[in-house]
Amino acid sequence: MATRQKKQSKLKPLALPLGCLLVLAYFSYHAVEGDFGLTALNELEERQAALEQELAGLLETRARLERRVALMRPESLDPDMVDERARQALDLAYPTDIVVYDSPENR
Repeated sequence: MATRQKKQSKLKPLALPLGCLLVLAYFSYHAVEGDFGLTALNELEERQAALEQELAGLLETRARLERRVALMRPESLDPDMVDERARQALDLAYPTDIVVYDSPENR
């Protein structure tokens, strides 16, 4: 009885390492480019910085407006503020006031 030896395939030993390499490449790609990857993280950090700057500007505007509103409350009404608003609304001035026009259209 003669035995036949089968020839070893040259590709069979490479199948497992190649499969592992493909899985590693897949997860590496998604770790960088995926929805929760490094690229998305950088974009989120940039957006956070921009929103923090916008928030700082809005808080500053709010504080300025709150200071102006505080001047108009009845318990802390500033006479100079009332006088300024009345003159501006009525377009009047005292005879002793000096009026300076900003542009020729205001004359």
